[in-house]
Amino acid sequence: MLTNEQKCEFKDNGFIVLPGFKSTAEISALKSRANDIAAAHDFSASQEVFSTDRQCGPQADKVQDYFLKSANEIRCFFEEKAFGTDGNLVQPLEQSINKIGHAMHDLDPVFSAFSRGNKLATLAADVGLKQTQIWQSMYIFKQPRIGGEVGWHQDTGFFYTTPQSVTTFWFAVDDATLENGCIWVEPGGHKSPLRQRFVRDGRKTKLIDLDTTPWPDTKTAIPVEVKAGTLVCFNGMLPHYSAPNTSDKARHAYTLHVTDAANDYAPENWMQRSKDFPVRGFV
Repeated sequence: MLTNEQKCEFKDNGFIVLPGFKSTAEISALKSRANDIAAAHDFSASQEVFSTDRQCGPQADKVQDYFLKSANEIRCFFEEKAFGTDGNLVQPLEQSINKIGHAMHDLDPVFSAFSRGNKLATLAADVGLKQTQIWQSMYIFKQPRIGGEVGWHQDTGFFYTTPQSVTTFWFAVDDATLENGCIWVEPGGHKSPLRQRFVRDGRKTKLIDLDTTPWPDTKTAIPVEVKAGTLVCFNGMLPHYSAPNTSDKARHAYTLHVTDAANDYAPENWMQRSKDFPVRGFV
């Protein structure tokens, strides 16, 4: 699928941008299904905000359990600014959800169809994956006006393998612009050290600092403004982030985090699968 020039681009820069990878019909079907899941969310049962900043106490344990169980289920997480000082939502429920995660690609037919196929399998082989394993799917809403910043990070730190094989497949469901919080990447940054790892110990998780190499900034990084249907594929070591969405337009995106089964998947990674729910690949 990729030309030799594109393969070299991926190797040198750590990412490749593929416009029109998904059709308008495929994008529309995925967005419709995501909106249906969000609209059906039981607000009275869970009001968990997505954050990797875990605190102590009974309520924190409840949030932590909700997060960890999402590895094998379909769960909704709210934006940090979704609630006002009175504890009520500041805008409609379907416009307050940060993301849906993390097993839609295995549990929902619409998401499964979008997440698999020979086209993706061929691309994965072209970027060096021999036997794909899709560990996580995330549908990110990046809501108008309250869509929060996602700080600089490297996806390898969340799905560590030996040797490194983590690869991210990021699909633009809406046009991604500077105004609505497109992602930023540091070309060639995948050659820098792994700075942090997010690990699990029983019911607890923590972010461990590994290297003091500074994160990039907007002087060395570039924005990836793309049209809906575009796929951005990048090496798990590539530093990336997205700014808050301060516009009146949403920036929906769908992400898959994939590893190579030929490489050892770390037992301390936060996401694990049981034998009766095995991780599967693109075909």
